[in-house]
Amino acid sequence: MTLTSSPPTTRPARRVLRTVLLWVLLLPGAAWAVVRFGGWERGALVQLFAFTPYVAAWAVVPALLAFAARRWLTAAVATVSAALLIACVLPRSMADHDPGPQTGVPVHVLTANMLMGKADPATIVRLVRENDVAVLALQEYTGAARSALTAAGLDQLLPYSSLAMPVGTDPFDTTGSALYSRYPITAPGVRHNKGGFQQAYGTVQPPGARPVVVESAHPLAPFAVDVLDRWRSDLEAQPYADGSGPVRILMGDFNSTLDHKALRAVIAHGYRDAADASGKGLIGTWGPYADHPLPPVTIDHVLADERIGVAGVSVHALPRSDHRAVLADLRLPTP
Repeated sequence: MTLTSSPPTTRPARRVLRTVLLWVLLLPGAAWAVVRFGGWERGALVQLFAFTPYVAAWAVVPALLAFAARRWLTAAVATVSAALLIACVLPRSMADHDPGPQTGVPVHVLTANMLMGKADPATIVRLVRENDVAVLALQEYTGAARSALTAAGLDQLLPYSSLAMPVGTDPFDTTGSALYSRYPITAPGVRHNKGGFQQAYGTVQPPGARPVVVESAHPLAPFAVDVLDRWRSDLEAQPYADGSGPVRILMGDFNSTLDHKALRAVIAHGYRDAADASGKGLIGTWGPYADHPLPPVTIDHVLADERIGVAGVSVHALPRSDHRAVLADLRLPTP
C-alpha cells in the first residue's frame, strides 16, 4: 500500500490561491465601508447604497473565513470593514438613547405611497381608524384614489385636507400628493419638486399642542444616473426644522435610505428619523418591485422635528402597492 500526498510545490500555490480568494471576497465590503463613511456615493453607487444593510451582513463572512484560514492581515482588514458597516447599520435596530421629549401631546401620523393611486383604500382607512391616526400623508395620489378613499370613509375620519392633484391627464400619473387631518389645516400649499413630484403641506394644530407644519415628502427616485442631480436637488429643497421656526413633520417616500448622504443632510437640519429613534430603522418599506427580486429597503420615513418626541413606529402591509405604510406615535410640544 502506497500513501500519496500533494507535491510540496502545490501547497504554497494553494495557500496563495486561498489568500487571493479571501481578498477578492473582502475588498468590495472594504471599499463600500470607505465610501459609506465618506459619503462619496456617486453614479450607479447611489442606487446600490440603498442595500448597505445587506452588505454589512455579508461583510462578516470574509472576516470569519479569514480567521478560520489564519490569514491574520486579511482577517484584520475584513474585521475593520465589517465593524465600520455594522456601526452604520446596527443602531437602527436599537431604540435611540434620545427619542426626544415624551411628555407632549400624543399624535399618531401615517404615511403611504399609493403606487399610482392603486393601493387598497380600505386598508388605509382601516389603519387610520384602528390606530387613531390624526394626520395622513399620501404620495402618488390620484383623482381615482381620492374618490376611492372618500367612498371608504376617510373623509369622516380625517375631514380636512391639503391636496396636490396630478397635473397631467394620465389616470396613473404619480405626481400627486395629499395631506389629510382630523384637525383644521391652515396655510395649505404645494411644493413643486424639480424631479416632477408635488408635496402637499399645511399647518395642523391638535388641541393643547403647538402648531405643526406637516408635509407629504416625495423627492425624485435616483432611477438613472442622469437624474441624480434632480434627486439631490429635491432632497436639498426639503424644509429644514429650524429651532426658532415652526415645528415640522416631514414624512413620505424619500426615495433614499439613511445610507445616502443627501438624506442624512436633511435629517441633520433639525430632524430625527422616527424609525431609527425607535429601533425600527431596518424594516424594509419598499420592494420587491414588479418582477425584480430586489430585497426590501427602507426609503419611506417619518422625520420629526427634534422638538417632537418619538414613542414608537410600526410598518404595515399595503395591498396593491409596492410600499408599506409607516405609522409613528409622536409627542408634540405644548405652547
